[in-house]
Amino acid sequence: MNNKIKILLFTDWYEPGFKAGGPIRSCVNFADQMKGDYELYIFTGDRDLRDADPYPEIEVNTWMEKDGLQVFYASPAALNWENIIVLIRRVKPDYLYLNSMYSRYFTIYPLLMKRLGMIKAQVVLAPRGMLKSTAVQYKTGKKKIFFRLLKWLRVAREITFHATDATEVNDTKRLFGNNINVTQIANFSPQQQALQPISKMPGIVRMIFSGRVHPIKNLLFLLRCLQSVSGEITLTIVASVEDEGYWKKCKALIKTFPKAVTVELQQDVPHHQVAQLINEHHLFVLPSRGENFGHAIFEALAAGRPVLISDQTPWRNLQEQHAGWDLPLDDPSAFVQVLQQVADMNNDEFQQWSTGAWQYAKDFAASSGLKEKYREMFS
Repeated sequence: MNNKIKILLFTDWYEPGFKAGGPIRSCVNFADQMKGDYELYIFTGDRDLRDADPYPEIEVNTWMEKDGLQVFYASPAALNWENIIVLIRRVKPDYLYLNSMYSRYFTIYPLLMKRLGMIKAQVVLAPRGMLKSTAVQYKTGKKKIFFRLLKWLRVAREITFHATDATEVNDTKRLFGNNINVTQIANFSPQQQALQPISKMPGIVRMIFSGRVHPIKNLLFLLRCLQSVSGEITLTIVASVEDEGYWKKCKALIKTFPKAVTVELQQDVPHHQVAQLINEHHLFVLPSRGENFGHAIFEALAAGRPVLISDQTPWRNLQEQHAGWDLPLDDPSAFVQVLQQVADMNNDEFQQWSTGAWQYAKDFAASSGLKEKYREMFS
């Protein structure tokens, strides 16, 4: 008899999707790490972010086995109240694990069902960085309505919030009150590979930006900093263009760069190819206005690539470990200084920072004890 706790994970997007970025990696890494401990089911949509067609080579609107767990890829037509409640009742989960904050079908409906007493499962809600002040400021009307609804229904008192760092704990309590149940556990990281060295010549640097083209990822800030850096510079932007107006401003600035600076946009790159692109560059740069984890940041560190990021992520004190730099966004000159420092590095200096980044990631993975913490939350 199978006595494993049964978890039904709700997420708008899952593999083979990749365009939604970090939230997909959070769910995939959780499933990979915990599928041996739990009877794990994934309920998700049948297509990637902004795609009109479903993923190829999947079965739609039925449970299919995938990598040792059960996944249900729902078509848009199948996403409705009746089908979702039937699916939950048939699985009979001990826990619902919701991996979004504002999704109609993957968050709001299950929360309403819980509040109305239609489902018995305990509910764990992971905001995935969507409660940060820098994230809440976008589409504020819709989000304010959602917060009021949750407070009016008092559903926040009946669930557990899963925060990935202390900032997200504070953000959650700021919005829903101090009496709610919040558990702080970091996201799982992918298994670390062996360090793949890359040589570095003084005056030449290849850097990579991976994220969305959106104000919260702050690409325009990076481009403005690059205007003051000298050397032979290549910047690869691996991103989906989410905000066309913002990208238009970026392109206008890129046109003013000298020939020594090359900027290339690569859109909609599958996750497994991003890892190879990171290996081909010296520096990972993401001056984000806020990350609750930053999977791409960790993957760069794990590849042995120093990172230049803002101080608005969980990855802090990087310079002490020669792993990178986490700098305040109100001091652009500090970013310019580091960009110039990396551009000027010789190979010996760069290898020291490369090894430091790789070791930083290895130490994090070894010391986190994440499995035990997740077992405690789902028990």
